Amino acid sequence: MKVGIIIQLLLLAAVNVSAAPAEMSVAGDWQVKVSLDGVSSTLIVRPAEQVAVENEKINSLPLYNPKGAEYARGYKLAGVRAEECSVRYALDPGTLVVCTAPGEKPLIRGKDYEAELTWGCIGRLEGGSVGASTPVFVSYQYGKMRLDSAVLTSDGRIELRQGDGDVALPKPPALAEGEQRLGNIWVDAPLKKLDDSVLFPILEEKFPEAVVPSPSPAERLLPKTMAKLRAGERVRILAWGDSVTDAGYLPEPAKNRWQAQFVERLRQRYPKAEIVLLTEAWGGRNTSSYFNEPPGSPHNYKEKVLALKPDLIVSEFVNDAGLNQAGVNAGYGRIRDDFKAIGAEWIILTPHYVRPDWMGLKSQKEIDDDPRAYVQAVRKFAVENNIAVAEGSLRYGRLWRQGIPYLTLMMNNINHPDPFGMSLFADALMQLF
Repeated sequence: MKVGIIIQLLLLAAVNVSAAPAEMSVAGDWQVKVSLDGVSSTLIVRPAEQVAVENEKINSLPLYNPKGAEYARGYKLAGVRAEECSVRYALDPGTLVVCTAPGEKPLIRGKDYEAELTWGCIGRLEGGSVGASTPVFVSYQYGKMRLDSAVLTSDGRIELRQGDGDVALPKPPALAEGEQRLGNIWVDAPLKKLDDSVLFPILEEKFPEAVVPSPSPAERLLPKTMAKLRAGERVRILAWGDSVTDAGYLPEPAKNRWQAQFVERLRQRYPKAEIVLLTEAWGGRNTSSYFNEPPGSPHNYKEKVLALKPDLIVSEFVNDAGLNQAGVNAGYGRIRDDFKAIGAEWIILTPHYVRPDWMGLKSQKEIDDDPRAYVQAVRKFAVENNIAVAEGSLRYGRLWRQGIPYLTLMMNNINHPDPFGMSLFADALMQLF
């Protein structure tokens, strides 16, 4: 079956909120007109909250590293800090003041210190007046992003519900009983005025799950695993991947990682089976990294993956996203042969969306089709080799239709999904079963 047909089948059961979702349009710099079924209202939206920080003390300022990742070139200012890194554009660059003591004459950027203003990190310079053990005090302003909601009230009016601000992970506001969320408005920290890119009318309540065919993908592509699950036998499942599989950054990772959520649901579906979850993950690496590790390494491919001889392996490697078709055919062809040799079945998990500029995206709307050559290559490889694919990518690509800018699910504002983002992978995996 062709890849395009498979994708179309996954979307056959789309269910919209209504035949005609609410219309949202910019009516002024900070005004949004919302209309539904003859009811219309112009909502006034507030700019992002600006927070002033006075004299944040840094006991030891690291040397500025101009060759490091933009978010890791120096000390990450506390106000703009997210998980692992800082949030791009959260800092108001014109407000940054660095002194050796409160009230003292400001230090000179380019002489005493340097700053990556886009990401809100600073570092001292060699030859400047700041030594390795010289405390500095930093004052600045930063913005908190927000998700506001256009809401249809129980008595038929359209009103604005303002969300709580957060530097990286804003959530839509809670609704009262009887209210309906018509759409969200993403108020990002640097936003100077509203435009269409920040309006997210809700076009569907949730991802359009298709009716599972018979036989199901798992019955067709994972017959040994399915037989053991149904017979109530022991099934060993290995989650193999990168930092998204390791997910030590999550709150309660043992509960919230995608593989934990998946296995918990699988146990509910097959309560008589003894399902054992194993995890082998290496942050910041890809499949080639495993291949290149020598014997005895903590992440040697043969010793840490193949030697476990699980019944089922689910691989997640967003860090493979740079591969083209030839790279997928070569690397994944090796994996295919190795897994067959140990008797393991395989599910490839397509990756979540990451920082828009890394994907060549100019918007977080109208992004159903993943532009990465890797995703297309994996789909083609899987069809040609009868390998199961769980479509995490498809689910992320439609979040905008559900009123969600996908970047608001990234705990590091780049590529580390939060617990809800992880649940989308579990959704994709369970669709196979």
